Amino acid sequence: MKNIISAIFSFVMFVTMSACGNMPNEETQTVISETVNNMHRTVTKNETGTSENTEVNMDNKTLVVYFSCTGTTKQFAGYAAEILGADIYEIQPEIPYTEDDLAYYTDCRADREQNDPQARPAISGSVDNMDSYDTIILGYPIWHGQAPKIIYTFLESYDFSNKTIVPFCTSHSSSIGSSADNLQPLCDDSVSWLEGKRFGSDNSKNTIQKWIENIDL
Repeated sequence: MKNIISAIFSFVMFVTMSACGNMPNEETQTVISETVNNMHRTVTKNETGTSENTEVNMDNKTLVVYFSCTGTTKQFAGYAAEILGADIYEIQPEIPYTEDDLAYYTDCRADREQNDPQARPAISGSVDNMDSYDTIILGYPIWHGQAPKIIYTFLESYDFSNKTIVPFCTSHSSSIGSSADNLQPLCDDSVSWLEGKRFGSDNSKNTIQKWIENIDL
């Protein structure tokens, strides 16, 4: 990566100096730096070699979408948006979930929704400019082994044709399993679904960063 960046920088320097006939001044150096920064992914590392921050310039515009009741998925979605420099949208239910609604295996609201194939909880608000995004990072908790039905509502509310969707889930122990596979039929066949990833509450921002670095966006 450093070699590629150096080559790009050298090329821009050569073109600039050829046009100006001398070494670039401060203003030209600023333009060069901005040009290079807009052409590559930059990963900064601390003294131990651990990645601290990633800035990703993408021709494709990315939106991080998440649904979270306990805050775990929200935290990881925030990490992803920060690392990618992406916009972020929270799926908020029209009727918020209470603790009683999430008391699993008590015939609570979540139990009934997950057991009902037709359940589509209403969402408060919407993404006004969905057409402007090419990539959707979609985060959700695992409820009874699947994505909450409000994720189904979200996916059926927009046209995702020719977009890329990258799912991730959070759970105490359950894997992403079939949850992502079961979401795919809700979208047009032209949607490109990338392999999903499961995160536990003990994962860190660095874990999210490493995952994103390995996604072919």
